[in-house]
Amino acid sequence: MLRDMIARRVRYKITRGGMLFTCAIALVAIGAVISANNLLFLIVAAMMATLLISGLVSRLCLAELNLDFLVPEHVPAGRTVPGRLYVRNDKWFIPSFSLRVEAIRDPGSPVLKSGVYFPLISSGTTLEETVEVRFPKRGRYQQNSFAFSTSFPFGFLDKTARVTLRREAIIYPSIDPQPGFDDLLAGITGEIETHYRGLGRDFYRIRPYEAFESARHVDWKASARVGSIQVREFAREQEQVVELYLDRDVAPELDAWFEHAVNCCAFLAWRLSSQGASIHFRSAGYEFRQPEDGDIYTILKYLALVYPQRTDAPEPPLDETSFKVVLTPAPRAFRDAGWMHARILSPDVLPLPAGGTGGGGGGDSGEG
Repeated sequence: MLRDMIARRVRYKITRGGMLFTCAIALVAIGAVISANNLLFLIVAAMMATLLISGLVSRLCLAELNLDFLVPEHVPAGRTVPGRLYVRNDKWFIPSFSLRVEAIRDPGSPVLKSGVYFPLISSGTTLEETVEVRFPKRGRYQQNSFAFSTSFPFGFLDKTARVTLRREAIIYPSIDPQPGFDDLLAGITGEIETHYRGLGRDFYRIRPYEAFESARHVDWKASARVGSIQVREFAREQEQVVELYLDRDVAPELDAWFEHAVNCCAFLAWRLSSQGASIHFRSAGYEFRQPEDGDIYTILKYLALVYPQRTDAPEPPLDETSFKVVLTPAPRAFRDAGWMHARILSPDVLPLPAGGTGGGGGGDSGEG
């Protein structure tokens, strides 16, 4: 309770105009004392009353103000999204003048592109404004801090009242490409096409042999006829399924890489799903099939709250025909568990960007 009272208390900051006005009061007061001029005493009294009235009126402007802030349902970290800011004046008959609303710049807090200015909020009314907001890190945000400030009516004092909103928001990892992500996606997309080529039973065409393809589809008669190796290609009967595995068994010194891997995992899941692939996501006992079990946002929500955790030996793959991608710092353990043909992204294959920290988790800690 005491902590909330301290957080909500009004803070005062004297402005340059207030400094000049205070100096003027002091000079007039000194002149009044030296000259014993009653008129100067009256002027000093009027000036001090003006200063006191200024503080009272500005305090009334900040009283009984309520704020609410809503963001879209699906928000990735690092991306600027529109938010709705609502300010209500609950005073019976006193309006509030010249109010500014800004986000408190605490580490990990949401960042408003610019503050919002309300010249007048009538009593009993609610004003709303669209603002651009960016959440710097993934995670659960349960407390978002904002501040009301005003220098009304004379600009002598700048008064600020802090407001803490207890509204939970789950911020997904960044799904925007980071250095190397586009090239990685292009390579994986090509490997998926090659992996699923020829898994059907209906004959599609005869085409030239490509490197690293299985010899079981070679058409020897056609090869002898044209003088080069030709293979039979069959129509694909099944949809593309990508088994995506995120290893949570990460040493503390690799926390930054783990955050980078989470961003990469979110990027791949989002982009591959957008391209029509079915995502079979797994991580330390957690399993989710998209679209059978739900939409891609369920996977992104898991990745928003996931954290490193000691786990048992890696689980073997569930579908031998799926294309497999594993993000792990221990590739040998996964190969021993049956992931020999998987695309394994280890710290050597997926290094941290130069000068990057991987964009660590933000908000309050959460569990996956």
